[in-house]
Amino acid sequence: MIRRNITSNLLNALADTPVVLLNGARQSGKSTLVKAIAEGGHPAAYFNLDDVSVLGAVRHDAAGFLSGLDGPVVIDEIQRAPELFMAIKSAVDRNRRPGRFLLTGSANILLLPRLSESLAGRMEILSLWPFSQGEINGIKEAFVDKLFEKRLPRFPLNKKEGINIIDRIIAGGYPEAVSRTVPARRKAWFDSYITTILQRDVRDIADIDGLSDMPRLLSLIAIRSPSLLNFAEISRTIAIPQTTLKRYMMLLEATFLIRNLPAWSGHLGKRLVKTSKLIMCDTALMAHLFGANRERIVSAGLIGPLLENFVIMELQKQITWSEIRPKMFHFRTQTGQEVDIVLEDSSGRLVGIEVKASATVGAKDFNGLKALAEITGNNFIRGIILYTGDNIIPFGNNLHVLPVSAIWSKNSA
Repeated sequence: MIRRNITSNLLNALADTPVVLLNGARQSGKSTLVKAIAEGGHPAAYFNLDDVSVLGAVRHDAAGFLSGLDGPVVIDEIQRAPELFMAIKSAVDRNRRPGRFLLTGSANILLLPRLSESLAGRMEILSLWPFSQGEINGIKEAFVDKLFEKRLPRFPLNKKEGINIIDRIIAGGYPEAVSRTVPARRKAWFDSYITTILQRDVRDIADIDGLSDMPRLLSLIAIRSPSLLNFAEISRTIAIPQTTLKRYMMLLEATFLIRNLPAWSGHLGKRLVKTSKLIMCDTALMAHLFGANRERIVSAGLIGPLLENFVIMELQKQITWSEIRPKMFHFRTQTGQEVDIVLEDSSGRLVGIEVKASATVGAKDFNGLKALAEITGNNFIRGIILYTGDNIIPFGNNLHVLPVSAIWSKNSA
């Protein structure tokens, strides 16, 4: 079993919180992780709502099901029986002992307010994304936290990592997909995965018609990611009303297939673009949806958007176990200056990150970072360009060029 870097955060939450929910995409490894915890660090009975008998018992009498349990319990795929949330609320109100309920969900209840509000103040929510590159390599990355240190640490160079970047992108992070090295078998897994999500998980959280439009929409998003979200343009392209489109997009986000990267504004008025960017949650899925294998990525010049999406999601994964826990944004001015990623900590300090699918970097590549630095003043700590080369290059005051592989470098931990 590959150790998940969020494990200690999960155990810490169970030590002082009655209900802990581990949210994440289906097949991201939630069941494997909570079973290991239930058999080790936090002994608990385990129930999976994918089991028809267990689901039937819960739907027949949720309160009765819970009353028959003694001690801590793990309930897997909680979104299949939302009636359990109110029963858990009642049980916790009677006994707030920490660690009573460890739940997992393949639907993001933060986007389903009726469910999240029912356990407000009683539940901590953690996210488990598919494998990070560090987890695959057996490393607990701390790159995100290191970016906020007073002095940027040195990262060891690995000349081979630049060659392997495309392979990492098309392998993604889903455990089953990572383990399949034959492209045809990986394709078969993703075909089945998408069908399962759209035919079952979406139906679990919404009574929705027109599911035939969802695969087309998902493929269109993959082709355009990461790009500014434009509902009107997508609506015209796919020929569905904007009201329907927005509902579909919410469902795709709730099932962890896509996510929005909000624009950083800093309360600076109208000088900045405030539209979110649309991101795919896994680059292997992204490449699969627009039929890009390694050869096509190289020949068609598709590495740029794939690499940017890849870096965004690798940083998002690290944020879940980061000590600083910064928020992540993108930056764009109305005159076209932009920065792919902005990390902001709780005190307002900022790190800007540009992603370049190139082995060379020039002074003009820092224009967006310099614009961000000028606007944000003393809050700007440093600007980073991540590129496919293999050298570390200082580029003036608080500006640096790093290989993409620094994200999962051994010395970033």
